[in-house]
Amino acid sequence: MIESKFYIGQIINHIRFNYRGVIVEVDPVFNNSELWYEQMAVTKPPKDKPWYSVLVDQSADITYVAQRNLVTSDNMAQIEHPLLGSYFNKYDGKRYYFKNKMM
Repeated sequence: MIESKFYIGQIINHIRFNYRGVIVEVDPVFNNSELWYEQMAVTKPPKDKPWYSVLVDQSADITYVAQRNLVTSDNMAQIEHPLLGSYFNKYDGKRYYFKNKMM
């Protein structure tokens, strides 16, 4: 099984579109439609590597991003997103903690 480089609650930067966000879901391989891939995945990232659902900072957007397009963020400021509280209930200055997980 392919290991994901990033984890739920981690703050990341998208290297191509230059936005920050927090990961809310990890798929070990691409898990969306072929139509979406053809229309949205312009650079055709590999489908056999991890993909992530990301809440975009200072936006209401949720994106689906290939691992190769992400890097760990150096900016640890909290994320501003209207759904943040639906997913997480704690931020320790480095990462967010999922609501349904034990701490």
